[in-house]
Amino acid sequence: MSVLTGTERLRGACACAAPVRFGRVRAMKGLTLEAVGLDVAIGDLVRVEDGGGSVPAEVVALDGRRARCMPLASMEGLRAGAQVRSTGGPMMIDVGPGLLGRVVGADGVPIDGLGPLGSTQRVPVTMGAPAALDRQRITQPLDTGVRVLDTLTTIGRGQRIGLFAGSGVGKSSLLSMVCRGCDAELSVIALVGERGREVRDFLEDDLGSEGLARSVVVVATSDEPPLLRLRAAETATRIAEFFRDGGADVVLMMDSLTRVAMAQREIGLSVGEPPATRGYPPSTFGLMAQLLERAGTAERGSVTGVYTVLVEGDDHNEPIADSARSVLDGHVVLDRDLAIRGHYPSVDAVASVSRVASRVTTPRQRALATALRSVLAARRQAQDLLDVGAYVPGSNALVDASVAHGEQIDAFLRQPIGEVSRAPSSWEALSRLVEDLGVLP
Repeated sequence: MSVLTGTERLRGACACAAPVRFGRVRAMKGLTLEAVGLDVAIGDLVRVEDGGGSVPAEVVALDGRRARCMPLASMEGLRAGAQVRSTGGPMMIDVGPGLLGRVVGADGVPIDGLGPLGSTQRVPVTMGAPAALDRQRITQPLDTGVRVLDTLTTIGRGQRIGLFAGSGVGKSSLLSMVCRGCDAELSVIALVGERGREVRDFLEDDLGSEGLARSVVVVATSDEPPLLRLRAAETATRIAEFFRDGGADVVLMMDSLTRVAMAQREIGLSVGEPPATRGYPPSTFGLMAQLLERAGTAERGSVTGVYTVLVEGDDHNEPIADSARSVLDGHVVLDRDLAIRGHYPSVDAVASVSRVASRVTTPRQRALATALRSVLAARRQAQDLLDVGAYVPGSNALVDASVAHGEQIDAFLRQPIGEVSRAPSSWEALSRLVEDLGVLP
């Protein structure tokens, strides 16, 4: 047991005897409340105490001595004049090995009914990204267990990639396949703005007890305040960073990045930011870059980020998709026409790109992937002629190969949601397919 010195005891006594400064709620409007009489900074956590209860809130804007705060719970029952007390710092969460196998809320508190967390430590929920020159280069592939990803859009350990699609095209299903099949040491999964009924379905059907044992799941459902939905993304990222700093290779899966941006839009508009592109305030795009840059490699360990991006109206150039694509290290495009035909996973291999694939694959593997992508691209260009019967066989060897072996190609690209295909067998299957197509240079 350590013994405190006289100076340390004096400092502790002074801290305990220091006066506690309270503020008051001056006004409430929309999603925020305005407090006066506090000495706080942006990001500080405060507690609004009224009627014997206590509602946590976060300082999101300052105007002179007035602090605009956004509650992390319902404002029902709060009134002007309620007492506001500063906690003296930002939101803190628990991180550590005790989180494995647990389901927590956006504030890091367990919601699975399994009791308190085990071995953890308290840290701030926000953290800066690793310095650019402190990042290790990406040199190893990640085995996702999904054939089309492992071969045609190879993901590296420490890469950040997005799954882009409209609603109902299969983003969450593909994410669950990666979650179940990837060979990472552990996974951190953020369900942001998810429908409440789907959370248990994901945990029991998609993840399963074996997957949950090596995962941490952070949940913020669609009915929770926007600040909690935003904090769920940051909490999951902070947990992944903790394990990465310990030297682990972590996969961070977030469903979805678009709902995080929507939460920030609600926050920004509530504090008076001007709406910019499609109603998103400027802070939205800055926050996305800060959040995404926190993933990736560091001095040791890595966080491989897999983010779903909801493309509004199937417009892949809408602001959030375009901004995310500019920061991420690759994008996987899911196609609605493929989904309609029952082709799952509905990955458009021609439109999908991994920016680090050339660094984590061999020359032979790159040649195989390029050969199949060339066949797929040629078929797409000639599809209109094929549909009307105007294509003349022999005009293009790549199109001829795609027509002759169409069923074989589809069989390779398709994969049942419960099937896991390890990367070595996927590359062997691609090699056999390309040899049958006869299109290797």
